Amino acid sequence: MIRFTFLNLPAAMGAFLAATATLLGEVELVDFHRQVDSSKTVLTDATVSRTRTSLGRVWHVVTGHQADWPGLRLLPPKGHWDLSMWDVVALHVQNTGTNRLVLHCRVDNPDADGKTNCVTGAIDLAPGRTGTLEVQLRRGTPNTLGGKLFGMQGYPLAPGGMGTLQPKNLTQLLVFVSKPTEDHSFDLISLRATAAFTPPTAWVGDARPFFPFIDTFGQYKHKNWPDKSQNLEDLSSKRELEAKDLRANPGPAGWDEFGGWSSGPQLEATGFFRTEKVKGKWWLVDPLGRLFFSQGVDCVGAVDRTPIEEREAWFEDFPGLQPDFQRFIAPAFALKGHYAGKSPKSISFGAVNLRRKYGPAWHESYPLLVHQRLRSWGINTIGNWSDRTTWQLRRTPYTDAISSGQTKRIEGSEGYWGKFPDVFDPSFASSLRASMSERPRSSVGDPWCLGYFSDNEMSWGDDLSLALATLQSPATQPAKLALIKELRGFYSDIRDLNRKWGANYASWDALAQERQAPDKKLAGEDLRFFYTTAAEQYFRVVRETIKQVAPHQLYLGCRFAWVNARAAAAAAKYCDVVSYNVYRPNLGDFQFNGGADVPLMIGEFHFGALDRGMFHTGLVPEANQEARAKAYRDYLVSALRHPQFVGCHWFQYQDEPVTGRTYDGENYQIGFVDVADTPYKELIRASREVAAHMYAWRTDSTRIP
Repeated sequence: MIRFTFLNLPAAMGAFLAATATLLGEVELVDFHRQVDSSKTVLTDATVSRTRTSLGRVWHVVTGHQADWPGLRLLPPKGHWDLSMWDVVALHVQNTGTNRLVLHCRVDNPDADGKTNCVTGAIDLAPGRTGTLEVQLRRGTPNTLGGKLFGMQGYPLAPGGMGTLQPKNLTQLLVFVSKPTEDHSFDLISLRATAAFTPPTAWVGDARPFFPFIDTFGQYKHKNWPDKSQNLEDLSSKRELEAKDLRANPGPAGWDEFGGWSSGPQLEATGFFRTEKVKGKWWLVDPLGRLFFSQGVDCVGAVDRTPIEEREAWFEDFPGLQPDFQRFIAPAFALKGHYAGKSPKSISFGAVNLRRKYGPAWHESYPLLVHQRLRSWGINTIGNWSDRTTWQLRRTPYTDAISSGQTKRIEGSEGYWGKFPDVFDPSFASSLRASMSERPRSSVGDPWCLGYFSDNEMSWGDDLSLALATLQSPATQPAKLALIKELRGFYSDIRDLNRKWGANYASWDALAQERQAPDKKLAGEDLRFFYTTAAEQYFRVVRETIKQVAPHQLYLGCRFAWVNARAAAAAAKYCDVVSYNVYRPNLGDFQFNGGADVPLMIGEFHFGALDRGMFHTGLVPEANQEARAKAYRDYLVSALRHPQFVGCHWFQYQDEPVTGRTYDGENYQIGFVDVADTPYKELIRASREVAAHMYAWRTDSTRIP
């Protein structure tokens, strides 16, 4: 890497090198190869020294745990840094200690107070691990125009506000550990400004009047950007141009009909998907016996709805007023946000645009086009939440899912998507059986079906949470009855339990009636044991339900959003593939905590940007479409390098509505296509590149450039 420290140079030379650095995509802020400059480095309960490692010369930092925020303050050579051309400060660091390190980096304007005029990032590193702590230089905050905008998770930006700064005048960077209880040591390897800043498309001051701000296609009205649909003729011309592109790019060479590696080794062909470990790496094996890595996309063919009630002034040339499009207006349920608990009248701009683009028979022609697109883009799996009509054409492998949605819940539990199911209640198994009973007409016994997910992003909590939630539930809660039955197997008398827990229950019935949590430390061993019992009950019952009806399909797990070791171990025991939704830059540091060597799959990941008229980047922001495409490639490459991952599925096929989906107000820029069905060329190029080399890279990661 060419290194620049142009802030120490005369202005003319600094300007020249700044321009050069922009082309290279980064600029160095502090040179950790050099000796520590005590005039520009202020220490708090820490020591720093220069040392030589396998990565070259670095600054070695040791922090104590007497101060609340031990670490160091880095000052710019000339009084301030001007990083107005950059979007990210990236600190490359290695945890050289023996305990887990959560390291923070704060970037400050002159009047920073820890909340305003500063931004902060953090990284969590296991001992010995190396990673990059990224701090986005956020310029603006969401603005609701005094409450006139509502029902969205992201809003047009206004300059300034909480959690933002002005990158033109940065006066210090703080690197610290927050309120530690033990000493830490780490090496600072490099500190750079990176990712050229791309101004967001939508600012609240774009137009006066601001309303209406959504055009007839469901796009932000007040700005233009590359590939924005301007009129109906635009849709037609894009359709024809894409048809030529798809004919010129029919799909990766060396793939069989399922997307497996036809030019790779021939394994046993069972007629269905299965897993196998080959030369130290887990794989899926397709029905023809070929190695298969699942590069997938979720919500294929699905279209989101956005509320129109209370929003009449938002839309220009509203298509719902036209007879051809009234069928795309219907009530939709809202779980969260402004419309929570209601079913406001909502429209699908995505479906409206498909009707405009492909004509009255779009629902017949479009699914065929989707399969052609996926093959051309190098996508060999239709992921979760996808349109059944599309995957039932059986031209692209797909996943299905079952739900325990009608199950009685553990009353004392809580979670983002709802309370945890009571896996000991008869309704748990019956709900799963009812969900599975619908599948014989579609995916059961279908060679194109990889297998089944169950539920999604459940509230597994820590390794005490399910037991504590159970104890805080009524005496009639089936899980509580199961817990007490288990405890009675450990203790012959309630007095024995009282001694262990430091409690004073008069009887087992009194314990059943009690709704207060016991002492976590004293009762912890028993509570953790029950947690394992409950987790294994969940995965065992789901597996049995699936295999009774679909013995040849895989059980793909429950798509963990985050999970403790006990739940992960239970999943490893019963799932054919353990699945995660992992929203972060890559999987380089991913370590399965379930204590077993099992195949893993990513059920959801994505990246988004604000350069195409959307108000929210999604869960992992990038500067622009090129950066988003690079991030996609890097994520897939990190999965291909990892010996346990057998696939990655992107969430989702189409951008969410700019005014928020009805269910919860999400309005992320996360699609392979936009609301007008225009593919994002940058992302398509990335997916095609990965697909072209996917199997060679998986078998020999040294070939990855």
